[in-house]
Amino acid sequence: MRICNLLKKVHHDQKGSVSIETVLIIAAIALPILIFVIRYGWPRIKQFWNTGMDSLEAGAQNAPTP
Repeated sequence: MRICNLLKKVHHDQKGSVSIETVLIIAAIALPILIFVIRYGWPRIKQFWNTGMDSLEAGAQNAPTP
């Protein structure tokens, strides 16, 4: 009987349910955004980064030496 009472008590305990629901809602919103950014945004970010690094390297090669 003690196990049965413990299971009933745990089953009816609602503490923390709002926090879990909030985390799940945030994850449901953030996951598609993250997938979109990785799928479509990352190639553009990578290209922008590589262009900037190439420009920086070219500028360093053309810089006068002291």
